Amino acid sequence: DAGFDLLAERWNPILDVFGECGVRFALEVHPTEIAFDCYTAQRSLDALDNREEFGFNFDPSHLIWQGVDPVEFIRMFPDRIYHVHMKDAAVTLNGRTGILASHLSFGDGRRGWDFRSVGRGGVRFEEIIRALNAAGYPQDMPLSVEWEDSGMDREAGAAEAAQFCKNVDFAPSNRRFDAAFEE
Repeated sequence: DAGFDLLAERWNPILDVFGECGVRFALEVHPTEIAFDCYTAQRSLDALDNREEFGFNFDPSHLIWQGVDPVEFIRMFPDRIYHVHMKDAAVTLNGRTGILASHLSFGDGRRGWDFRSVGRGGVRFEEIIRALNAAGYPQDMPLSVEWEDSGMDREAGAAEAAQFCKNVDFAPSNRRFDAAFEE
């Protein structure tokens, strides 16, 4: 509880200024932050009295390796996702290491998880796009590629990831499917 009290003490004055300037802050939900899963994200919002200036940078790669469902995160915080990272990860548990990866370097095949080029890991990006569309994530807001993959050439991987994002992104329907039968 002390950490969330300190969050409010230190961030409320900053958020006051952000509010005066029309700025919103998007905390990346990440294991090194106070908000790292659905419950700690909710506790952060509660500590800050659900201030509109405070929301989240949604990065599914940090959720999936922890065993948190990224789509469920979107459903819990549909109006608090202020930015989206398109980033992938793969869980590669082999019975010798745990999810904390035994302090092995990224790219070491003995790790329990690692980042992958977008579309080559375990993140279900089509479901994420559908959930973001259902949540009303603005079409003019970016889907930023945050590329990491120790086993792939950086330039080739980044180009492939950008193309993957173009292919997987789509605008939401402007009407319910059943509405087509009403005409």
